[in-house]
Amino acid sequence: MSKTVPQVVAEAAIKHGDSLALRDGSVELSYTEINQARLQAARALAAKGLRKGDCIAIWAPNMYQWIITALGAQTLGGVMVPLNTRLKGSEAAYILRSSGARWLFTVPEFLGNHYPDMLQGEDLPALEGMVMLEGSEVKGTESWTDFLAHAEAVEEAEVEARAAELDPQDTLDILFTSGTTGSPKGVITSHAQNLQSFAIWSATVGLGADDNYLIINPFFHAFGYKAGWLAALISGACILPVRSFDVDAVLEQIARDRVSVIPGPPTIYQSLLAHPRREDYDLSSLRLAVTGAAPVPVSLVKQMREVLGFQTVVTAYGLTETCGVVSICRPDDSAERISHTSGRAMPGVEMKCVDSEGNTVPAGEEGEIWCRGFNVMQGYLDSPEETAATMSDDGWLKTGDVGVMDEDGYVRITDRIKDMFIVGGFNCYPAEIENILCNMPGVARAAVIGAPDERLGEVARAYLVLVDGVTLDEAEVIAWSRQNMANYKVPRSVRFLDALPVNAGGKVLKNELRDMMVAEG
Repeated sequence: MSKTVPQVVAEAAIKHGDSLALRDGSVELSYTEINQARLQAARALAAKGLRKGDCIAIWAPNMYQWIITALGAQTLGGVMVPLNTRLKGSEAAYILRSSGARWLFTVPEFLGNHYPDMLQGEDLPALEGMVMLEGSEVKGTESWTDFLAHAEAVEEAEVEARAAELDPQDTLDILFTSGTTGSPKGVITSHAQNLQSFAIWSATVGLGADDNYLIINPFFHAFGYKAGWLAALISGACILPVRSFDVDAVLEQIARDRVSVIPGPPTIYQSLLAHPRREDYDLSSLRLAVTGAAPVPVSLVKQMREVLGFQTVVTAYGLTETCGVVSICRPDDSAERISHTSGRAMPGVEMKCVDSEGNTVPAGEEGEIWCRGFNVMQGYLDSPEETAATMSDDGWLKTGDVGVMDEDGYVRITDRIKDMFIVGGFNCYPAEIENILCNMPGVARAAVIGAPDERLGEVARAYLVLVDGVTLDEAEVIAWSRQNMANYKVPRSVRFLDALPVNAGGKVLKNELRDMMVAEG
């Protein structure tokens, strides 16, 4: 799809007109109205001086203003940088500095996090201002209403002209992902890459204009943003944002809004199935579920179909570096195939499993998953060495995930070379958590691994070596971590060692730590 996001939204307004594009509480916007809101936000940003290539950051929960802000910036060729709502101030500041974001769009508070306060004292030389997407204006910031009022200074024709000059290959967004280096890296992708990826994704899973799409996955993540509201706008579906998952509220909304599509990690469907009064709610509208980010038991797939009533259940696999999607199961795949694999490559994308030398291994043998295609990132922001280490000269992205591919091209993820683990659908990178823990007074060295957890799949376990003479206990470390890192990164258990097990080169032997964990039972 060689188009730009503003083109797609403008065309959707013509095609779907008065059809409902979005419902967020009492706010309802038709496709015509969401297009007008996009243009108004673009005019306001133009009045503030946003230039093509400038970054704006959004740090807020799922809400309609999030989408309007992103579309407004992208209409002008601005680059959207989303921030995880669970980040602490220093983590968010790192991304704001790295991207050079000129404006931050946020909220006064979400789930106990007061975002403007959390940035107090941070060095943010490029940041020119903050806009509150809702609520009362915070000192030194601008309200959403006052922001939109700037639109009066710019004619609609001006932003239309700027949108028309955009090239589909222009940068659409930069999503930051952590890695083994411990520092988040900005993944650069274009309009064309994302639109093509999610036009194919939508067609493959069967998302359409009659669907009411409940988006529980957070907008800061590719699952909630790209496979979420962007896919909905491409398909003409109705967007129903969910700020934070509450199983009672979701059950009520399924019945009230006739929800037909719910993607998300397995924990969402397990929560719906386990609800004691599930049968009191009308769930007959449910049609399509797209899951992933964690293993999916065969029994869960069958229950999703037979108990929750989903006609279609599919799993998918992707990375931020691939616009969020590489492979997808097909709707007619068996429950066993959906459970045991992450699908096969979407059209236009190649996948293979390779050995340590980069040679393709036979079907059925384990190897690192590599992929190549239109969906692979342009590279990491200001990180040519990291980009070169992750991508081969002939365009293959080295995912760092280990898998087995069958004769039909379906891939089963078996391990993660990079030690990443997934907490309730969120990627956790040990090196990043270890770096933060080493800032805690009294901690000399830290190593983190993923520990099994019945509800979240995996959670962090920290192994710490303390400075001589210092005494800390598990509760103190966990409490400090909650103050200094996003909740999903916080270690749920802590073990203290005199020394970490290391090899001759000083590298921590994570396999020995895993053996210790198993020995503990």
